[in-house]
Amino acid sequence: MAKTGFFDSDPTAIAKAKELKREMKKLLSNIEEEDGLSVQTIDQLQEALSAFRQATTMRKMEKSSSLEMLETAVSCPDEFRCPLSNELMRDPVVLASGQLFIQRWLSSGNRTCPKTEQVLPHTALTPNVLIRDMISKWCKTVGLETKNLHESKKAVTRSDREVFNSLLCKVSSSNIQDQRSAAKELRRLTKKGTEFRALFGESSEGITRLVSPLLLNRDEQLQEDVITTLLNISIHDDSNKKLVCENPNVIPLLIDALTRGTVATRSNAAAAIFTLSALDSNKVLIGKSGVLKPLIDLLEEGNPLAIKDAAAAIFTLCIAHENRSRAVKDGAVRVLGKKISEGLYVDELLALLAMLVTHWKAVEELGELGGVSWLLEITRESECKRNKENAIVILHTICFSDRTKWKEIREEESSHGTITRLAREGTSRAQRKANGILDRLRKAMNLTHTA
Repeated sequence: MAKTGFFDSDPTAIAKAKELKREMKKLLSNIEEEDGLSVQTIDQLQEALSAFRQATTMRKMEKSSSLEMLETAVSCPDEFRCPLSNELMRDPVVLASGQLFIQRWLSSGNRTCPKTEQVLPHTALTPNVLIRDMISKWCKTVGLETKNLHESKKAVTRSDREVFNSLLCKVSSSNIQDQRSAAKELRRLTKKGTEFRALFGESSEGITRLVSPLLLNRDEQLQEDVITTLLNISIHDDSNKKLVCENPNVIPLLIDALTRGTVATRSNAAAAIFTLSALDSNKVLIGKSGVLKPLIDLLEEGNPLAIKDAAAAIFTLCIAHENRSRAVKDGAVRVLGKKISEGLYVDELLALLAMLVTHWKAVEELGELGGVSWLLEITRESECKRNKENAIVILHTICFSDRTKWKEIREEESSHGTITRLAREGTSRAQRKANGILDRLRKAMNLTHTA
């Protein structure tokens, strides 16, 4: 899964340093041969030493900068690390077991998952475009070079265009066999490289013709291939995302795929929505379409193949504030609370809940669901700092919005010192929130005593 790159030093600086070393050796050799030291030779040696010092200092600075970038990679989110090398993934894939994986493990003759140790039914590797897109965005955020993360874009040839037009004619024909074979081939070609993704980005007509058979046909395999092709097209660039999302047929067909498709189709539909939502203008457009309810339903069903794609799509959509109220209205808090309280997908779902809790209705629902109890348990017992942080963020909002929950939080603090411990040992954000809760509890006690 992880093919890690290296931060190479500037070859020009290396060559310059080597040349200066040769010059100094020559000057030293001249000094040994001379009966007396000339002022000119000493000056030349001093100049060479000064230049060499400057060159090596620059190399050290470059290495230091590279090390800082490497340290950034080391401190990257856990889900972006290869489970074997523990390094930032360059080309994430999915194994038959569902674990992200590295090619070298299979090449060594292993036929088990290195993480779960289960025997693999097959050794096919599927590119994980969802994770790859997330890694690319994270790298951009932290200023990390993304060279070699993705394949280089290739020029579209005349042959590519002829094949593309021929397949579009077939997929938009009335012959079901032609539709199936063309959709399958377009799925393969848009997965394989950038050329056919770029061709779809040239006009909306190609996308309209691609999805046209789904308007009249309910063939499951055809639906899966077309929806997956839409996902592949969407990961190409922002212009493709805009073109796909603004096609009037796409979002309704994605919603249909979420509600009645195969598990693979529903998962890829959710992944397509996540990818399309990376564009800010698309977030509001998609949010208004009613897509959040089927995504939440998919989340509630809890199929391992689809739940993370659904959570990622909801999370990205809810970066737009207006979509948070829609998600809360469509029952997201209840579904998230149930899953988290059962210990399922806590990492992903707790982060989503921390975002939704900014809506007053979410706070109210959490109180009714007994959320304070399991949030305090996560804060007290979880070994994951990020989960502790998200839990205390939610508790902070509850504490400042619902005074009826103060008693339960105060009892937790009296019995276990949970909030105080997090105020000392948590992340900087967790410490701020924990101290905010402690201040609120102290003020409440002072008011009680004064009264």
